[in-house]
Amino acid sequence: MAPEPAPGKTMVPLVPALVMLGLVAGAHGDSKPVFIKVPEDQTGLSGGVASFVCQATGEPKPRITWMKKGKKVSSQRFEVIEFDDGAGSVLRIQPLRAQRDEAIYECTATNSLGEINTSAKLSVLEEEQLPSGFPSIDMGPQLKVVEKARTATMLCAAGGNPDPEISWFKDFLPVDPATSNGRIKQLRSGALQIESSEESDQGKYECVATNSKGTRYSAPANLYVRGPATWAQNPTGVSSLPSRLLSVCVCVCAQASIHDCV
Repeated sequence: MAPEPAPGKTMVPLVPALVMLGLVAGAHGDSKPVFIKVPEDQTGLSGGVASFVCQATGEPKPRITWMKKGKKVSSQRFEVIEFDDGAGSVLRIQPLRAQRDEAIYECTATNSLGEINTSAKLSVLEEEQLPSGFPSIDMGPQLKVVEKARTATMLCAAGGNPDPEISWFKDFLPVDPATSNGRIKQLRSGALQIESSEESDQGKYECVATNSKGTRYSAPANLYVRGPATWAQNPTGVSSLPSRLLSVCVCVCAQASIHDCV
């Protein structure tokens, strides 16, 4: 026999109550995708690089996919690099091909509650087609070896009209100094300054110059972060560099010590 309700109280059926609680919890926990970074139209140089960045938030975390002319991107020259557990993605195209790569590229963010889309246009110019004022890289980053916990500075200087904005990529992903708690800063000159360097800072860096005429990438440069013990055993640093870099360092440093290179 079902228990009698206490005087003055009404019993709520258990199953409907649980369903309602589940709906309330779902309403508070789950959400449709919302873009927090969208790809921007770009004009690149044939033989160069283009990168489109797309990121969304939502619960469950959305997944990013890329489409070109209604088909999922697929080419040896196209690379998709994910970050933020797949909720962020970079579509990198290298080397660019005029006409063949010119298209609208669509970013789609999907989770169990919905799907959203955004797109950007890529234009590709041959060298002889470049307009006056197209960005130039006057000084790009160079190979650098730094002791752990020291400051590393990756240099970049660019020209163009109007003056280009400089941004940075590390291992093909955008560098966001705002997420480094002040440890990584972009200087007014465009250089990237990394304080209290960590092993996670090691990688391949590119600086990117962008203005209304187009976008140009620097050649990539590697940053190596070495532990203090290794540094103390070999302060010149040359002989313990990876063998593939020895000739590079000798070329760059000439008669200078490794400290002059860093």
